[in-house]
Amino acid sequence: MNRIIFAVLLLTTSMVALAQEEVMDDGSRVVLPLDLQSCKVPNAPPPIPEDAAKEDLLKAKKLIGEFQGEMLTYRTCLGVETEEKLDALEGKEGMSQGEKMAILSAYDYSVTKEEQVASAFNTALRAYKASMAQ
Repeated sequence: MNRIIFAVLLLTTSMVALAQEEVMDDGSRVVLPLDLQSCKVPNAPPPIPEDAAKEDLLKAKKLIGEFQGEMLTYRTCLGVETEEKLDALEGKEGMSQGEKMAILSAYDYSVTKEEQVASAFNTALRAYKASMAQ
């Protein structure tokens, strides 16, 4: 029974993924090149407690620094770790329009995720400072 449920879930997931593929003008699909599919997006650090103490913020800052380093490793794996390499992607030969779009989307996602983590830390830091001022 579990195998049947797993097979149905796998088939459904595959069908949804195929239905969402975007076809570019050159006929290519928006999919990361095979050699870049092994690049691992790091997990965000755990959420900061709502009433964070100084120790919580120091721990979060350390974890965020590690996360940012892992994001740089991820972007390096994608080949877009610098603005120059990101800009050069458009003119890169031997890569379909869909592959380029997939790399840009992966890059944008990584930047957005990093910004969200930083924003959550800044919010917690401001709340901590406000509570200390009282």
